[in-house]
Amino acid sequence: MDDGFFSGQFLIAMPGISDPRFQRALILICAHDAEHAMGLAVNHPVEGLTVPDLLERLEVTSTIELPPDLVLLGGPVERDRGFVLHSTDYEGEPTLPVAPGVALTATREVLEAMASHNGAPSKSLLALGYAGWGAGQLEEEIKANVWLTCEADDELIFGLDHETKWRRALAKLGVDPDRLGAAAGRA
Repeated sequence: MDDGFFSGQFLIAMPGISDPRFQRALILICAHDAEHAMGLAVNHPVEGLTVPDLLERLEVTSTIELPPDLVLLGGPVERDRGFVLHSTDYEGEPTLPVAPGVALTATREVLEAMASHNGAPSKSLLALGYAGWGAGQLEEEIKANVWLTCEADDELIFGLDHETKWRRALAKLGVDPDRLGAAAGRA
């Protein structure tokens, strides 16, 4: 965060967050500048929807057997739009670098690559929708103790144990979630 922006960082929802859509959310900030911020929740699976199911619905033919990874709910904005966070060994266009070794692509081509041996990223997750903030909004929410921030890592991004990601992100900061209260204060 040398430039004052949070691209490539995690946002960890504080207990008591007023928006229930972000309860215990762990969001990877994919883009952040003076005008906006955009991120994807990496720990909120869509109940009963797997990547192979979604690819079949989109008529993306798979030439390999895909693991039954769950599709994630990336956020409340444009929930019918898909986003793929992936390792940088996938070289599609347009791809947005997010963090070291992690990129974001939102094209049909990345879905086709995921379903084949040719050019598939070694790590990926598929999310529907995203979280978005206007100019200065995210910074104000962080100042108001709505979110904690921490460094992103591959296990928390691509790991399949979605249930524990929020707790594990807090643990990276040395925070025990059982000791956090819903009310924020200032010293």
